[in-house]
Amino acid sequence: MTLVEFLAPLKKGTHEDRILSVLYYCERYEQYPSLTTETIRNRLKAARAPGAARVNVADVLSKSGAFADTDGLEGARRLWKLTESGREHVRTLLGLPANEPEIEHDVATLNAVISKIADADVRGYLEEGLKCLQVDALRACVVFVWTAAVRAIQTEAMAKGATVVTAAVQKHDPKARSITKIDDFAYVKEAILLLATIDLGLFDKNEKDTLTEALNLRNRCGHPSQYRPGVKKVSAFVEDITSIVFA
Repeated sequence: MTLVEFLAPLKKGTHEDRILSVLYYCERYEQYPSLTTETIRNRLKAARAPGAARVNVADVLSKSGAFADTDGLEGARRLWKLTESGREHVRTLLGLPANEPEIEHDVATLNAVISKIADADVRGYLEEGLKCLQVDALRACVVFVWTAAVRAIQTEAMAKGATVVTAAVQKHDPKARSITKIDDFAYVKEAILLLATIDLGLFDKNEKDTLTEALNLRNRCGHPSQYRPGVKKVSAFVEDITSIVFA
């Protein structure tokens, strides 16, 4: 996840929110516990943050109250770091859970993906998956994120034309009904759809195999059982889905 993606939900936020979030991102994901105002401004510019070139970073930080504090000097330049109050403020802004780096990263990733999705159905499923992730409902998160991915794949497949899609599906399931509209995918097994994506030129074999693994995880999470995926398993699932389907 890049800083551009991390800051995406704050496009309409304040300069203070974005500056504090840069400090958070660099501390949490790049292991830089403190930054100079010049470095913060450069990171804002690189992330194409609104007004980055004009913002007075030092003034914003000096007025940020308990959210930021100074941390010595780097040469002649003052270093700034987040306080615990500042970290909690950023987590609240972005809906990030505390104490679970993987989940926190995935929440930020899904937030970034959601900000780019125009399709209301896909966006809705991802938003529900995000809510589940934020409250540690990992099985439900897997189900909703997978549903969003399938709807996105169906939409992309339909863009190839109904005749072409039908041929690709029936190649792997000769008894499948013709696909004339997106709702007809309700009668196509998702495993068959994934096989058809190769013929449609949507994914290569390795991507299809990875998505098949994701489907298997979805099935384990969506059917009654004692199975409960761990944080790392769900994090890998989210990474695979976002990098293949929503890249």
